[in-house]
Amino acid sequence: MPEPQSLRVFTRELKLTRFDLMRHLPKSAQVFVRNGQGLVGFGEATRLAAVGAERIASLALAWNELVAAAHVEDQVNLPGTGLVGFGSIAFADSSAAKSVIVVPKVLLGLRDDRAWLTFVDCDEADVEDFWNNEISYGAGAVSGGVRFEAGSQSSAAFEDSVVSAVAAIAAGEVEKVVLARDLVAKVPADFDLRGALERLAQRYASCWVYSVDGTFGASPELLVRVAHGQVSARVLAGTAGRGTEATIDTAIGAALASSHKNRIEHAFAVDSLVQSLAAFCEHVDADSEPFSLPLPNLWHLASDVHGVLRQDSSVLDVAAALHPTAAVAGTTRAAALKVIERLEPFDRLRYAGPVGWIGADGDGEWAIALRGAQYDAEAATITAFAGCGIVAESEPAAELAETELKFRPIIDALS
Repeated sequence: MPEPQSLRVFTRELKLTRFDLMRHLPKSAQVFVRNGQGLVGFGEATRLAAVGAERIASLALAWNELVAAAHVEDQVNLPGTGLVGFGSIAFADSSAAKSVIVVPKVLLGLRDDRAWLTFVDCDEADVEDFWNNEISYGAGAVSGGVRFEAGSQSSAAFEDSVVSAVAAIAAGEVEKVVLARDLVAKVPADFDLRGALERLAQRYASCWVYSVDGTFGASPELLVRVAHGQVSARVLAGTAGRGTEATIDTAIGAALASSHKNRIEHAFAVDSLVQSLAAFCEHVDADSEPFSLPLPNLWHLASDVHGVLRQDSSVLDVAAALHPTAAVAGTTRAAALKVIERLEPFDRLRYAGPVGWIGADGDGEWAIALRGAQYDAEAATITAFAGCGIVAESEPAAELAETELKFRPIIDALS
């Protein structure tokens, strides 16, 4: 086995005011930003890749080896400083998509009014040159005019799959299953994602805007955050469209919180997450009641979950145990995955897989890659995915309408 690469990593603080991360993106950026704060990666120093059932564990091992061999000088010591890798994980064990961790050549971070630059295998003399010549991009390039068409499954075929899923639930095969559908668009050979990412950050500021190795979007769902031994996550399951009038919109949010169908779907997701975290944590606390979370185009039923790590585990170790959650697969997990494989005529790629970042200390933040798409530069295509949880009370037309709502962030950002 070859010796792990020995990286030289240097982090220094910057003095910035009113700095907009999303207006300073390179063409091929790694991005993990929420509410104007987060991380942006420039270039690529190295990458780790894995496939198959042990892909997350393999990446975690390779990351630990990379960290052990690295020389890190960190003058800032905040979450996201020092050696950092951006990651995107394939949804399924059998997926053709590689799961990756990409270490950027340069990282720009912004958190709580503090900013920093991290350089990998660069001389300190390169800092001023980079700042003056590489980071002054201004607004992202225009990336509109994209038109999506049905992918591997038509709308009618998706409704048929919902009928089949409800039948599987009635037969006792599964309690809940999450089914997705896909849309595909051709794009120019020189397509640029920056404009779409900037629009997503403007319209969905409270979501985690992500872009890693062609996987991009604006996720409302945090899979797991690990910081100084503390674990937190947010579960979203249960959806309703927003109203056009304030009083009607408020009533929709209240109705969602009391909906029997949506509360059942949500309870499956929360219970699954709590059980998975219990293996890592001294104790786990979840909200006693879900709350209605408003996003620009829909309501979600949400619960926050917190825990304290029992052992020296990294955020990737926890992500490996949690993925796929009931919110994106179903209950029970093994049975739901079999139903998904039978009813979905496509590879989800990295849709609904973990996406985020990990630091040298094992801390990090990983969202679930929702409200997003996969950009394939070689094929000049973008494939978008959206799904919904199917339970015994599900109706095919309503579930199809829910997927249309969930496609809106990507369609609007690219149109």
